[in-house]
Amino acid sequence: MPGDPVLVANPGSAAKSQVPGGPLQAITPGQINSHTIASTEPPKELWDRIRRGFAMPDLQNELVTDREQWYASRPDYIQRMTERSSKYLFHIVEELERRQMPTELALLPFIESAFNPQAVSSAKAAGMWQFMPATGKYFDLKQNAFRDDRRDVLASTRAALDYLQKLYGMFGDWHLALAAYNWGEGSVGRAIAKNRKAGLGTSYADLNMPAETRLYVPKLQAVKNIVANPQAFRTELPLIENHPYFQQVLITRDIDVALAARLADVKIEDFKALNPSAHRPVIIAAGTPLILLPWDNATVFQRNFEAYTQGQYASWTAWTAPSTMNPAEAARRTGMNEADLRGVNSIPPRMLIKAGSTLLVPRSAKVEDDVTSHVADTAQISFSPEVVTRRTTVKARKGESVATIAKRYGLSAASVAEWNNVSTSSPFKPGHQVVVFLPVKNAPKASSRSHGRSSAATKAVKRSSAKKPVAKSKKR
Repeated sequence: MPGDPVLVANPGSAAKSQVPGGPLQAITPGQINSHTIASTEPPKELWDRIRRGFAMPDLQNELVTDREQWYASRPDYIQRMTERSSKYLFHIVEELERRQMPTELALLPFIESAFNPQAVSSAKAAGMWQFMPATGKYFDLKQNAFRDDRRDVLASTRAALDYLQKLYGMFGDWHLALAAYNWGEGSVGRAIAKNRKAGLGTSYADLNMPAETRLYVPKLQAVKNIVANPQAFRTELPLIENHPYFQQVLITRDIDVALAARLADVKIEDFKALNPSAHRPVIIAAGTPLILLPWDNATVFQRNFEAYTQGQYASWTAWTAPSTMNPAEAARRTGMNEADLRGVNSIPPRMLIKAGSTLLVPRSAKVEDDVTSHVADTAQISFSPEVVTRRTTVKARKGESVATIAKRYGLSAASVAEWNNVSTSSPFKPGHQVVVFLPVKNAPKASSRSHGRSSAATKAVKRSSAKKPVAKSKKR
């Protein structure tokens, strides 16, 4: 695609030193052996290209050795991780080289998510680079009803490298930058200030950190060491060619995920692995105009997309709730089964859909327009607890009316009037029993008479209860 980085060899300082200055001069036979020959061919294997770009100082301690042994003793885990990474590594390395950043950082998703773009931590960090919701928003990763850019391959990589560059600029040290990526820049800054005040060192190894952060750089160093010399750890890395795995393809219409995969002749799981930000069964073109497809399938998709004549590309669209309502009402208005509406929109039980929420609903034959860019970028769905009400009667006080009763209980005058078959301006006589529907926790406690029990019966119950022995409470 236009604007993609051009494939180049790593612009290392060693290669630059081979370029002579001034006019060209002939080399005598005696000088041939005194000059090194710089290769003009890019590496054929991506692992070799990554090795050539290593630029961080090595960390050597017992924690690194421990993590090396941990990874080396789990060849199946390494195999799954590295095979999964083959879809994304080329793009990450390209971006790192374009920014002139150390290629060790291409291995960071091994530590963060094992290169699983659908990974979600217990703290709600998501994606290959494990962005928290607030940090993702800070780096312009949209999170709405249709997509979560923290999982997007291109967007999350851009944001992660932006963040790492920012941290390196703050601390001037890649190990400290990585610690801040894991622990937070504020935490690392405070730890440095504390050590400086105590006259202690301020390097990564000197700081007092949580156990997870203490192991963070050793884990990366261990993976780096295995990639640098897999034979030493009896590890075999899968072949990853030094060639783009995917291409960006422009889509001009909303399209179902399943249809897009079928038009590209790609397995649905492979399509989702390249387009993990689409967490709904439809891709909204106004919000996600580019999809990623395996290199050889991009042309197949474009040809099949243009030749498609079997109706609409998308069988889903967006519907915005005009008012707060329960799922049953929303399902009735959109012509859906309530269970289907709940399932596709992840609506929890005993929840109301708040006004302004955007729901995914079936696209009817009458709906031809795609979802607008405004909805695609701002769509959210929010809920409020369903309020359980109970029919209750209250006594009207002197001078009370529909309006004053409604005000007393926080109700609308129209509702009180409807429940009592009167107009909204009607007064009530003192002592009149007014019907209202109140939340259970706010409903006045009913008297014994309201349960149909006579005073005589109540006395009988009290007498029978008095005869029963009372159990003594036990101290616990």
